[in-house]
Amino acid sequence: MGTNSVLHTELIVDKITIRGGSHLDGSIEISGAKNAALPCMAACLLTDETLILRNLPAVVDIRTMEKVLGTLGTHVSHETTPSLLSITQSLTCNEPSEYKAPYELVKTMRASILVLGPLLTRFGKASISFPGGCSIGARPIDLHLEVMSKMGASIDIHHGYVEASLPSGKRLKGIDHTFPYISVGATENSLLAAALADGKTILRNAAKEPEISDLISLLISMGIPIEGLGTSTLAIEGQRQAHGTHYTIIPDRIEVGTFICALAITGGSLCLQGVVLEHVSSLLEVIERSGCKYRYDVTKKVLHLERSPSDRLEPINISTAPYPDFPTDLQAQFMAVLTQADGTSTIIENIFENRFQHVMELQRLGASIDMDGRTARIHGPTLLSGTTVMASDLRASAGLVIAGLAAEGTTTIERIYHLDRGYAHLDHKLRSVGVEIERIK
Repeated sequence: MGTNSVLHTELIVDKITIRGGSHLDGSIEISGAKNAALPCMAACLLTDETLILRNLPAVVDIRTMEKVLGTLGTHVSHETTPSLLSITQSLTCNEPSEYKAPYELVKTMRASILVLGPLLTRFGKASISFPGGCSIGARPIDLHLEVMSKMGASIDIHHGYVEASLPSGKRLKGIDHTFPYISVGATENSLLAAALADGKTILRNAAKEPEISDLISLLISMGIPIEGLGTSTLAIEGQRQAHGTHYTIIPDRIEVGTFICALAITGGSLCLQGVVLEHVSSLLEVIERSGCKYRYDVTKKVLHLERSPSDRLEPINISTAPYPDFPTDLQAQFMAVLTQADGTSTIIENIFENRFQHVMELQRLGASIDMDGRTARIHGPTLLSGTTVMASDLRASAGLVIAGLAAEGTTTIERIYHLDRGYAHLDHKLRSVGVEIERIK
C-alpha cells in the first residue's frame, strides 16, 4: 500500500471563503466516522497480527493517530479511494522500543489517550502525555485512570505525563465498574483495557454511542467476547491474545447532521449516500419539526432531503445529551440554522461548559443570540451579512460554514485547520452541490 499525500497537508490551508445565497442540489458521499475510526485504530495495539480498517475518513486526526501509533512500534500503511475521501489502513504492532505517546502529538488530539488501555493491558506499561484537542471544556481523564487503577495498574503523574504500569508478569484484572457519569472516551479506553484482562469485566452506565458499538464489533471480530452491544451494561471476557481482522468503519453521523443543517438553512434538494438511519434519528426528528422533509432508501442507504427556500423554518428547542439524544457535536451547526427560524429557539448545552465559543462569531455575522450560562436563545429570522470570522474548535468551524451559506455576500472563515481535523474535503463536497466556496492557502 502506498501513502497518499492527502494526509500530509495538515495546517497548510488556513482560510475558507463562502459566497452565500446558493441552494443545494445534488448528491454527497458520507465519509467514515472519525470518532469511530480513532479507537478502532488504537485496537491494533492489542495484537501482533495485522488489522485492516476500511472506510476511514481522510482527515488530519487520522494522520495524527497514525503518527502516535508509529511512535509505539506500529507499522502503518494506507491507500485512498479514487475519490480521495476514504482510506484503507493496514496496522501491525510489534513490541515498541518505548511505550510513550509524546506531548508533541498528543497535544493536538484528545483521542490519543485511547492508547493507554491497550498498551497497559498488552505490555504492562504506558506513558501518555495529558491530551489536548479542541478547547470546548475540561474533559478530565480521571474516569480513565480510575478504571485502570481499579484493574490493578499503578498510576503516577510526572511532568505532564500519565505513567501507568503493572508488576512484572501480571495482567490487568477484570472488574465490575460503574461510571459515575457517561463518558465515551472512558468507555472506549476501558473496553480496550478489558480485552486482554484476566477475567470478566462488567462496565455499567457505559456510553451507548454508535462509535462505541463500532469498537465493540471490531473487538468481537478480533476474538474478544463482549455482551451488551448497544446497551449501557457491557460484559467483556478478557483473552490471552487478540487477533488481526478486516473491518469497515461506520458512516459519520455528525457529517450527516452537518449536511442536514446545510440543506435546512439554504433549501434545495440533497441526497446523502451511506447513511445509517438509526444513528441520526434524533437529528431527523429535530429537523422535521423545523420544517424539512426527508425519506430514506433502506436498500441503498440513501437519505433524501428537501426544503423549499420559501418555506418557513420553525423555531425549535434543543437540549444536548448523550446518545440517542441530540449530540453536542451538532449544537453549533443547528444554532446557525436557527438564526433563520421564524421565532425564538432555545439550545441548552449539557455536555461541555465552553461550547458556546461560536456565539460571538455568529453575532459578528448578524445573529441575535442571548446567553445565560449553558442556555442560548436564538431570535430569528435575522439577516446575516458576510464578514471575517474565526473558528475556535472543530464543530464551531462547521457551524460558521453553515451560517456562511445563508449570509449575504462573502464570509471568510479563518483557522479552518480545526475543520480539517474532522471533515474530509468539506469544501469539495459543498461545491459539488452548488455552493460557491473556496479554500485560500
